[in-house]
Formats: sequence, structure tokens, C-alpha cells
Amino acid sequence: MSQWSQVQQLEIKFLEQVDQFYDDNFPMEIRHLLAQWIESQDWEAAANNEAMAMILLQNLVIQVDEQLDRVSQEKNLLLIHNLKRVRKLLQGKYHGNPMHIAVIISNCLREERRILAAASMPVQGPLEKSLQNSVVSERQRNVEHKVSAIKNSAQMTDQDVKYLEDLQEEFDFRYKTIQSLEQNDKNSALIKQEMLALQAMLNTLDYKRKEVLSKIGRVIHEIDMLMSNMLTEELLDWKRRQQIACIGGPLHGGLDQLQNCFTLLAESLFQVRRQLEKLDELLTRLTYDGDPIPVQRPQLLEKVNFLLYNLFRNSFVVERQPCMPTHPQRPMVLKTLIQFTVKLRLLIKLPELNYQIRVKATIDKNVSTVSNRRFVLCGTHVKAMNMDESANGSLSVEFRHLQPKEMKTSAGSKGNEGPHMVTEELHSISFETQVCLYGLTINLETSSLPVVMISNVSQLPNAWASIIWYNLSTNDPQNLSFFNNPPAATLSQLLEVLSWQFSSYVGRGLNSEQLNMLAEKLMGQQVSYNDYQLSWAKFCKEHLPGKSFTFWVWLEAILDLIKKHILPLWIDGYVMGFVSKEKERILLKDKTPGTFLLRFSESNLGGITFTWVDQLENVSKPSDGGVKGYVPSVFIPVSKILNDSTEPHSPSDLLPMSPSVYAVLREHLSPTAIETALSSPYSTD
Repeated sequence: MSQWSQVQQLEIKFLEQVDQFYDDNFPMEIRHLLAQWIESQDWEAAANNEAMAMILLQNLVIQVDEQLDRVSQEKNLLLIHNLKRVRKLLQGKYHGNPMHIAVIISNCLREERRILAAASMPVQGPLEKSLQNSVVSERQRNVEHKVSAIKNSAQMTDQDVKYLEDLQEEFDFRYKTIQSLEQNDKNSALIKQEMLALQAMLNTLDYKRKEVLSKIGRVIHEIDMLMSNMLTEELLDWKRRQQIACIGGPLHGGLDQLQNCFTLLAESLFQVRRQLEKLDELLTRLTYDGDPIPVQRPQLLEKVNFLLYNLFRNSFVVERQPCMPTHPQRPMVLKTLIQFTVKLRLLIKLPELNYQIRVKATIDKNVSTVSNRRFVLCGTHVKAMNMDESANGSLSVEFRHLQPKEMKTSAGSKGNEGPHMVTEELHSISFETQVCLYGLTINLETSSLPVVMISNVSQLPNAWASIIWYNLSTNDPQNLSFFNNPPAATLSQLLEVLSWQFSSYVGRGLNSEQLNMLAEKLMGQQVSYNDYQLSWAKFCKEHLPGKSFTFWVWLEAILDLIKKHILPLWIDGYVMGFVSKEKERILLKDKTPGTFLLRFSESNLGGITFTWVDQLENVSKPSDGGVKGYVPSVFIPVSKILNDSTEPHSPSDLLPMSPSVYAVLREHLSPTAIETALSSPYSTD
């Protein structure tokens, strides 16, 4: 059953979640019409490979055209209209940036898998529940409402400043008119009456100046309070959601909404700044005793500039964390001399900044906080931010050709390069730039989440374990000494993250029974794991009892086994996988002969056990303690027909079976089974 077919069978509450992440960027009708084709493509790899993304985009357009031809014959007017709109979208919006559509589709497929995994769970996990807190959603709505109100207040104050300017011009004209009269004329009763009117007008000017300054002060105060409280919390929540998404959790949305809020606040602050500049201009033309402008304006301007500095500094974020294109599901693990990509965004989207901000990338800028190993970044490490590369028009920059290289030590040899590289050492990719706008110069700096540097892909599993543990245990974005004393993790949260590894990497998460088995594997007994604390050493450093490997190495080998060999069976739910030997015998007891079960080996890395009910015994008891219980993996040669002939090749065209392979088959298969296998179309009479 396709993934999309499974999605359509979900309950309405889960279907509503699916509906939220399909929009005009990737319409749901395309997902529906091209379900099988979409699921058969490697969108994750294309998300980090521009050439591959372009090919997939072209093929996607071809698929849409084929569907358009089909529905045209059926004269389905509505679908014809929608497909033409989609084709125009694909050819226009993504032609210059095909990797963006690959990212969108990859994220949608991944989120579907996560929802399918969540639907199979009896209850929502603690981490996911915290991310979907109703209080957080209410705060998001409040932030958007307050930002809109602030923008309206700033615009209304503009009208007050304009009224004040008109009033002062009238006062100035009437005052200069009186000043131009002869001295005798100034003593007339009419002029004295005009002087009284001017005094009243001056009083009104003074009142209006104080009123405008008061309104400006209130707008500044509202912005200050919003930035200090709710907006800061929203940004921190987004960063935490990004951390969780990086280790397989729910997709982290909301950045576009934050960009809208940051941009509107920046526009409001610049608007207030212009209002204060206008007041200064009015001051140069007219001042008087008790004038509030020279007293209040400098303080207000200083506060506005301070808020702008802080707003810009907080708006510079890493939109997509460092990731090697070859391992899109293992972000923040970087291999020396292998390219990685990383994307940054400025949440303040102003046209004046397009192509005006150049960002520089460095590694381990604060060298005192990291290990003795030192790295440099090779490749293009300075690029300009622009609004053209992103499909949504955000002001961003993507580095696609950076490579980390380890520097030689003073002795002339590399630090810990090689198999002994410590995968618990954390490093940081830093980015810096400068914004010059309307007389302000603001230096900006941000950093990626901690990354782990490896020199060989064999180190990737343990490096990924470090990334999981860090981002599960802390929301501190820059604790590079974390593994000097790593904290324990709540077992319930860890099990939830482990389920995410399966849903994101192999398409199907773990149910409660499978998670219970993992909990027993970690704790050595049946436990109530809601509040149990597990140490980092127990997870990734200490060997399992009686084994020569750790829990994490065992689990990673299972993920690799599923991905390479039994992915369709796993996705369709045919593999129970995580079940103890005792539970296995209970499940098969009294079952009819031929009933079988697939479970992952607890003693052989990357092994899978087939247990079946034999005709001669109630439950088979396969040896699970040594090599004899497992069939060694062998390559079975298959000849490829290179011409159009449908005739089978003769046995002489095939590679012969070696004696050792035949011996293995005889050891594990009955003579009848071997005879059946040999009765192929290639056998001769």
C-alpha cells in the first residue's frame, strides 16, 4: 500500500494535520494524482543536489502534462484548470531554484510518515505534545494581533505628525505676517486680537507636540514589550522546534509568520524614526520655552535605535542547519573535505537590503570553547543575501560549496584525524555580516547548532547519536562543552525520538509494544519509563550485557538493514521486528504450521531472525547465540538482458555457484527446497 493510501485512511484529526502543510507551494491534487511516482523518487537527495533536483523537476512537469492529457480527454474542466495552474507554478516559480521544490516535497513526505507513525501510537509523545501546546498557539495569534495593532498605531501617528506640521506652517505664516507690519500697525486692536489668536495657536502646537511625543512613546513601549516577551519566546520556540525537527521530529513551521512580524516591527520602528526626524525639523523652525521636543526626542530616538539593533540581531537566523547532501537525514554531522549546505535568512525583509548584505562563514570562531582540533572552511565562504533564490521571496543566502578541512598541528600532523576522531567533540559554524541602512550600521552574527566533525563515514552512527542526545537534552544553541558532563535524558522522550528515527529514515515509526521492548533492552527489565532517566553512557558508550556492541550501534544496524533490504516489508507493517524471544514463542504458540515471524536479531548486528511453526514441533527454536543461527549474507549474481530478446539465457551465461555458497544453502535449506529452486526456466531437459 502506498504511503498516500495509508494517509487517506487516517482519522479526521490526523487528516487535518496533513491538510496544514499542503498549500500552493505544492498542491495536494498533485500529491494525489502522482502518489506512486512521487514516492518512488529520492527527493531528499535532490534537496541538496541541484542537478538532480532539476531532472526531477523536469520529470515532474512531464508527469503533470501526462495527467493533463488524460483529464483533457475526460473533459474534467476543474481539474484541467488546476493542472494548468500547477504546471505554470512549476515552470515559473521553481525553474531558477529546483532544489526548493525538492525540499518542499521531501518535507511533505517526511511529515506524512511522522503523522502515520503518530497515528499508530496510543498517545502523543511528550516532546510532540509540548510542541503543539495550545498556549503556544494562542501566543502566536496574540503576537500577530499586537504587531498589526502597532503598525496601525504608527500609521495613525503619521497623520498626527502631518497635522502638527500643517498647524505649525499656518502659525509660522501668520506670525511672519504680523512681524512684517509697521510698528504703528502692530498697535491696532485687530493686530492685538491676532496676537491672542497666535498665542492660542502656540498653545495648541505645544499640546499637539506633547501628544505626538506621547503617542510615539507608547508605540515604542508596545514594541519594546512585545520584543522582550512574546516575540522573543516565539523565536526561541521556533529554534527549539528546529532542533527537534533536525532529529526527526515534526516539521518546524512558523518562520514565514515570524518574518512577517519582524518586518512589520522594523517598518514601524523606521516609521517612528522618520517621525522623530520630522519633529527635529519642526524644532529647527520653531521652539519656545517649555518645548517638549528637545527634552524628549533624544531619549526616544536612542530607544528606537536600540530596538532596531536588537530586532536586526535577533532576525539573523540559520534557516536550514548544516547538512551533507549525501546524508540529508543526518544534519549537523560533517565529514572533512566533503561539501555541505547551510541556509540563512534575515527575518526583516526590506527591498533596500536586496543584494546589499554579504555574509561570511567561519568555523570555530571562538576557539577557546572547543577542542584542540582546528578546522577551516574551504570553498565559497562569502555570499550576498538576496530575495531571488527563495521561492517565497525571503531575504536569504545558501552556502552550497563549503568544505571543512582540519588544520595541521604545530608538529606537522593532523589532530585526531582518522578512526580515533572523537565524535563527542562539538564545533560551530559562525556567520557574520553588517547592515547599513538609513544611517544605521549594525553588525550581525549567528551560529549553527553544534556540529560533529568526522573523517570517515564509519564514524557517522556515533556522531549522529551525539547530535540526537544534544538536541534532545538542551535548548542551548551553543554549549560546545556539553559532552564534558552530558546530562541524563528522560526515557520516554528518548523512546519518542527513537521512533522518529524509524519514521523519518525508513518510513514507519514504532508502536508502543516495540518501544516497550526497546525500554526493556535499555533498562534490562520491565519498567515504567514515564519519568525514568537514562545516561548518555548507557545509550551509546556501554556495551549491552553479554554483547560486544552498544545499544545505539545495535539500533543503527537495524535501521541500515531495513533501509537496504526490507524497506517495503517494514513500511507495510509486515515486520514485527522488536520482540523478545519469550514474546516470540508466546505469539507463535498453537499457531498453524507455516506461520512465521520476523524479528531483529539481538546478538548479531544487522541480522534478522525468521521464526516459523514447523509441522513437527509446536514452535521452532532457532539458534540465536552464534553464527550458525544466521545465514551469511551473500551476493546472488543476476544477469541483465541487454537486448530485446525475451528468450531466457542459457545456464552457461550465468555465473556459476561456488562450492562454498552451495554448502551454505545445503546447511540451511532442505534438499526439496534446493531442488525447487533449481527447477528454473534456465534448467534443461
